[in-house]
Amino acid sequence: MGLLGYARVSTFEQNLDLQLDALKEAGCVKIYSDKGISGAKAERPGLDEMLRNLRPGDTIVVWKLDRIARNTLNLLTLVEKLDAEGCAFRSLTDGISTDGPMGRAFLTIASAFSTLERDQNIARTSAGLAAARARGRVGGRKPSLTVGQAQQVKALYEAKMSVTSIAATMGVSRQTIYRYLELQNESVSI
Repeated sequence: MGLLGYARVSTFEQNLDLQLDALKEAGCVKIYSDKGISGAKAERPGLDEMLRNLRPGDTIVVWKLDRIARNTLNLLTLVEKLDAEGCAFRSLTDGISTDGPMGRAFLTIASAFSTLERDQNIARTSAGLAAARARGRVGGRKPSLTVGQAQQVKALYEAKMSVTSIAATMGVSRQTIYRYLELQNESVSI
């Protein structure tokens, strides 16, 4: 009988420390994690390993509901599986424990709201991106060179100036110059 922690972040740039600290403070004897894996992915190596190592009497602990489940159905299916194996589930931030019937009922309600919040965030983000595109704005990094500078790069290259010299003149890397030359003329070799 032990507390097993699970932590997950969606991107490699995100940090697990907050979740790991909370799980350690909660008394987890072992913590499994997935980094750079979306909650929408069905296969998560850390979660899969934890589920393989479960023993009756264990309790899975997460920092927040959305760290372990993609949606309400996914969470309820997982909790049902845990219950069948004689294990419990606990979410620290949400204050939920499936030790009793009230906990399971509250889990269903909280999970539905968590799914709603996620879906609303996705809808707001999509609407914001669409509005930005309608105003002519596109996402991503700004180009390193203006259209005029890109034409100048081509002219300098055709005048037999070295890529290193062009890069120094433009204040960009050699790779950027190669990239612009490839965009303007696919026959230019790197």
